[in-house]
Amino acid sequence: MSVTLIAGAVLTGGGLAALFRHKRRIDRLATFPFPDHIIRKLQTTYPHLTPEECDLVMRGLRQFFAVAMAARGQRVAMPSQAVDTAWHEFILSTRAYRDFCRQVLGRFLHHTPAEAMRTPRVAQDGIRRAWRLACRDEGMNPKTPERLPLLFALDARLAIPGGFFYAVNCRRGLGAGAAVEMGGGRAVYCASDIGCSGGGGWGDGGGGDGDGDSGGGCGGD
Repeated sequence: MSVTLIAGAVLTGGGLAALFRHKRRIDRLATFPFPDHIIRKLQTTYPHLTPEECDLVMRGLRQFFAVAMAARGQRVAMPSQAVDTAWHEFILSTRAYRDFCRQVLGRFLHHTPAEAMRTPRVAQDGIRRAWRLACRDEGMNPKTPERLPLLFALDARLAIPGGFFYAVNCRRGLGAGAAVEMGGGRAVYCASDIGCSGGGGWGDGGGGDGDGDSGGGCGGD
């Protein structure tokens, strides 16, 4: 039986094969040619975006799919309205999306609107899981991040109408489920509200007990 030691962990032949499969899928995701109509949809929906900014949204879509792979079948919520728009448009190419899920993700990733999730806790766990995995995708500790990962930074950075805006540093005194009101009456969700810093109190297994609005949209499972 083949046994390999990686980063202090012992992998048997089966575990090593799974690791290689995941690596191949990550490589495929990095170079996958998404349909051109996704960019056209972004340009139509958000005409203020430059071509470079549309490309940034596509980077966010790749990160979301990477997060979904890392979640290993557990639900992840969508932290970006712009990326969700791109995901919706991709799904409309039903054959291409099906083939992408099979060849890259290794399973079909369903799109579940937030209002269709079973309970508020399910939706909240999904956004916390997305935060944890997006931070780790960028090499950050999700409990002590120095900045927002791309998926959580995009909507504010690109001034997306109706987007989800987040802040790493929250106002003192805000409790779970609260949001800071910023310019234009926009709600900026606190990182601590989704359990990522400043007393979020969650680990690898999931989130806390609050049922407040977690600042995320549709989810995948």
